[in-house]
Amino acid sequence: MTTDYLDDSIATQEPATKGQRFANYLIDLFVVYILIFALAIVLALVMPSMMESLTNEENSTTNLIFYIVFAAALVLFYTLMEGLSKGKSLGKLITHTRAVNEDGSAITMGTAFKRSLSRMVPFEAFSALGTAPWHDRWTDTVVIKEQRN
Repeated sequence: MTTDYLDDSIATQEPATKGQRFANYLIDLFVVYILIFALAIVLALVMPSMMESLTNEENSTTNLIFYIVFAAALVLFYTLMEGLSKGKSLGKLITHTRAVNEDGSAITMGTAFKRSLSRMVPFEAFSALGTAPWHDRWTDTVVIKEQRN
């Protein structure tokens, strides 16, 4: 089994700042909300009766359905973005950062999926106020600043 290293010097690059990480979070969250809004528009056009039942105040499952759809969209977004682009999301692309394994190798689709699932833990976002967010610690990954050529 070969390890896919992005660059020989990548393991020695400095970690992303908390400001960069926060910018990544805000940008990616904004994109996920746009995707969910677009999905809601499509569903409203394709299945208007379903959307009407979801907006009915007497329907107690509306919030649960929203949270499940939001969580699934978030996991799908981060998994596909980070998995297919070897550690990048739209936020990381803009801030010139990348998620890598602690040894500096590129993350796999499986690691991207684990990072995404870890983000679903309640209050996980607050773990970033410490040394490293849980989704980094639990998956042995780190977000680094990329070298610009």
